[in-house]
Amino acid sequence: MKIGVTRFCSILTVCGALLLAGVARADDASPWAEDMNSALRLIGGGNLQAGVEIKMPAGWHTYWRYPGDSGVPPRFDFSGSDNVASVQVLYPAPQAFTDETGTTIGYEDDVIFPLHVVPQQNGKPVTLRAKIDYAVCAKLCVPVEARAALTLGHTGNNAALAAAEARVPKQVSATDAGLTVRRANDGKPKPIVFVDLGASTRPAEIFVEGPSPDWALPVPKPAKGVPAGHQQFIFEWDGLPPGVDPKAPAELTFTIVNSGRATEVKTRLD
Repeated sequence: MKIGVTRFCSILTVCGALLLAGVARADDASPWAEDMNSALRLIGGGNLQAGVEIKMPAGWHTYWRYPGDSGVPPRFDFSGSDNVASVQVLYPAPQAFTDETGTTIGYEDDVIFPLHVVPQQNGKPVTLRAKIDYAVCAKLCVPVEARAALTLGHTGNNAALAAAEARVPKQVSATDAGLTVRRANDGKPKPIVFVDLGASTRPAEIFVEGPSPDWALPVPKPAKGVPAGHQQFIFEWDGLPPGVDPKAPAELTFTIVNSGRATEVKTRLD
């Protein structure tokens, strides 16, 4: 049975969040909210550009919006902000981490999540107040509750924010990506889903998400015996929410990371 996304990933999990606090200030970054295994801050740029930056020591990682075989995704709460109508969190292209517990998806070293901020009233100061729950893992997995605050308007992090946004997968059609998807029973208890990228000489990583966060599909793996110049991935049709007909069509989102270029494809599995 597929492991749900609420399970932590490692040999030992430390229970109980660590509370970290920051205070609002008119600067290009909030103070770092630090613990023993990670640090988090808000950074700002011009034109209400902003981001959440998390840094970790070597050997540690945090999670993407879908963590893979196990783990927990970050949760962002900006409800305490001043003069903010909405905040959209963008996710840079992740990478896979594989060990004896399976494959998880996320980031190592340092990651910036770009934020698209819409003010309630233009021309007035905007202060982000963030409560962010995330986890960092190595052999040990540690949940963190961090708080940070920043008044936007300074331009000191424009380059870093632009670089982070450039890593966010660009949405393309299945045709433009050369992606096709099909499923086959092959006499097995659960169907196998085949994902073809067509002619491609650059190795890629592929991640798949279902139509809602309660889906927990396996991480696609490279298929064996594929002709040279082509790439094919497979995964078991598992991790569907209770009550979902496994034979019914489903809307899937594929994230393809290929030699530093990342794309996102929404397509239908019939």
